[in-house]
Amino acid sequence: MLVPVKWLKEYVDIDIDTKELADKMTMSGSNVEAIEEVGKDIEGVVIGKILEINTHPNADKLVIVKVDIGERQLQIVTGADNINVGDYVPVAVDGAKLPGNVKIKKGKLRGEVSEGMLCSQDELNISKSVIPVEQRDGIWILEKPYPLGKNLLEVIELEDEVIEFEITSNRPDCLSMIGMAREVAATINSKLKYPEIVVKESEKNSSDEIKVVIEDTKGCKRYIARVIEDVKIEPSPQWMQRRLANAGVRPINNIVDITNYVMLEYGQPLHAFDADYIEGNTIVVKAGKSGEVFKTLDGVNRNIKDNMTMICDINKPLAIGGVMGGEESEVTSKTKKIVLESAYFDPESIRLTSKQLGLRTEASSRFEKGLDVNATKIAADRACQLIEELGAGKVLKDAVDVNLPQKKEEHINIRPDRINKILGLELTYEEIGDILNKLEIEVKYNSDNTIDVIVPSHRVDLENEADFAEEVARIYGYDRIPSTMATTDIVAGAKTNAQNIEDMTKDTLTAMGLNEILTYSFVSPKGLDKIRISENSIKRNYVKLLNPLGDETSVMRTTLIPNLLEVMTRNFNRKVESFKAFELGRIFIPKVDSTDQLPHELLNLVIGIYGDGDFFTLKGIIEGLFKKLGIKGHTYEVEKHHPTFHPGRCGNIIYEDHIIGTLGEIHPKVMENYDITTRAYCAELDFELILQLTRLDSTYVPLPKYPAISRDFAIVLKDDILVKEIEDIIVANGGDLLEEYKLFDYYKGDQIPEGHKSIAYALTYRHRERTLKDEEVNAVHEKIINGIQTKLGASLRE
Repeated sequence: MLVPVKWLKEYVDIDIDTKELADKMTMSGSNVEAIEEVGKDIEGVVIGKILEINTHPNADKLVIVKVDIGERQLQIVTGADNINVGDYVPVAVDGAKLPGNVKIKKGKLRGEVSEGMLCSQDELNISKSVIPVEQRDGIWILEKPYPLGKNLLEVIELEDEVIEFEITSNRPDCLSMIGMAREVAATINSKLKYPEIVVKESEKNSSDEIKVVIEDTKGCKRYIARVIEDVKIEPSPQWMQRRLANAGVRPINNIVDITNYVMLEYGQPLHAFDADYIEGNTIVVKAGKSGEVFKTLDGVNRNIKDNMTMICDINKPLAIGGVMGGEESEVTSKTKKIVLESAYFDPESIRLTSKQLGLRTEASSRFEKGLDVNATKIAADRACQLIEELGAGKVLKDAVDVNLPQKKEEHINIRPDRINKILGLELTYEEIGDILNKLEIEVKYNSDNTIDVIVPSHRVDLENEADFAEEVARIYGYDRIPSTMATTDIVAGAKTNAQNIEDMTKDTLTAMGLNEILTYSFVSPKGLDKIRISENSIKRNYVKLLNPLGDETSVMRTTLIPNLLEVMTRNFNRKVESFKAFELGRIFIPKVDSTDQLPHELLNLVIGIYGDGDFFTLKGIIEGLFKKLGIKGHTYEVEKHHPTFHPGRCGNIIYEDHIIGTLGEIHPKVMENYDITTRAYCAELDFELILQLTRLDSTYVPLPKYPAISRDFAIVLKDDILVKEIEDIIVANGGDLLEEYKLFDYYKGDQIPEGHKSIAYALTYRHRERTLKDEEVNAVHEKIINGIQTKLGASLRE
């Protein structure tokens, strides 16, 4: 919510600077996101009137303009083509400063003296999104005469401070200037000043010109229609345009601007219909018809559903209630008579309609949070007052107000003692009552030491005693509440063992040079296509979202690999030469026995590298992690059937009968899908299993007292025999005497037959309780070599 401070001061007296106000508002629960100083970089821009426009003798696209700035006349050379004699325009004189550190100096353009510059709104740092369409590409033409030579910032209130507030979804009352003024008044202990609404009306009655029927009583609880005749469509005054622009709304014309102004002021959306397009002079609020197509103001055809509330005449729809009006009935320059709508629409209905249409507007974002049903009449009258005051039309007497039975005024009993206990304060009944009164909450003191409060119709968030405790706390001041020790028996919080292991994993991987990434749980089902997962894979058993923002976020992930590869792609496209990253996140697997239950949320770890590293780098990272976590006894097996990985450069990590994870080089076809032209490597590990296998406890083992005996051997065997097969035989035959084995040489070349390789191992033998004899070691060593020769067809290398 953008709140211009000058506008805000019309409702509440503020005697502190904006920075201090922002700090106080944040402390009272209205979080300030930013403060923008509008017009702060502008100096020396004054009001001027164009007296003459002459062609430039040396340039076809330039003109020479004579401008009156009050005390003197200036000659200015410009290329603007939207100016006319008699226009009032902003003039930057010699020495002026404009946003972007632009300085204006007297000079010559194509041989002619230019003593300043005519300014556009864009050059004055006004956002294009709020500049009227007709003035986006030219000089700013002011809508009426202003005192010549006067500072532009003072004349049209261009200089202002705008506070951006973060408004939570439970406080729709704060989506308005009045709502924020109410919060400011309570926070700084000032008095709130409401606009005095007096509507000058003609003798004709609105009820003679329009009728209202509510058929959809669920979708609409109140509908007010007011009729305005002799409408004159023209630009709204500059003060209104500036306030709208500073609040983030683009001025359009006087009628539309007034409805937007009142929406920002009171938080109640309004809509104006061209009365000539309302057949039968009747507004009918009813449910939509499924299959019906309706063109909205933005020129888009919308598919209507039967749960949507539609505003219709006797034959056709005019608007989607609470969301957007129709193109046919919009107010145009030809409009002479309008029907002004102010209504209360059901929040749930508006929220569903907005989602189904994929259309969210300023109106729908307010209606869907729940508005004040009593504000509909006030807002309609306020708009009519402005229409009459600005000469935009004649307002007919009274209003057609169809007001269905509303819920009764809500009374809640609160206990000051309980509120004090919750907050750790010792406030009196009167102090609590005064704080609530500041928020326009009526109170009544009871003889039983309790207080009855009447919930204001604009405070839809106040439902129970705890809510009022929060109101007392934030207005009293969170910073004034003393810090105390808890008085009840509590257990100090601490991280679980699993959380500690997660932290250790992240720290370990980070220490090894990897970056941690974090990606979305909502993904596109096309991600599994890109990593070549088969159609019948269990990974395609997704949790699907009922109301996704789009196909790209329509399901919950069952693997982390596509997310990792997306990050890898972005880095590769940005010329990052070396990439090492990991993510420890959850995947979501639906429960087989029930579709109504929440899915299984399983922790997975994914690691990816390219550039500086290969398969063995990745394996080394995993080994380093397992060593830190105390995981032992795992082995590696070749994996040739995983579609995401290169079939000859992939393996599974095995612990007993469980697959901990898979690592390998990404398949070339997958790399093509992600437009990565270098080799990349990836591992995905089941972190739920890792949590079970982690052993962080350490056992002290004394240094051995007795010497070790070392032996080594080199064997020649076929290329297709894996090192793991050799090591399995070493372990099986080594017995208790074998302390350690280590591969120290791999050789292919001269003296080695074609299709064979030479593998060399160093073995260490030791007994913990005595000195070994050569005979015992020789026997075990020969048993190992014989086993390798017999089972693998190997031969000792001479």
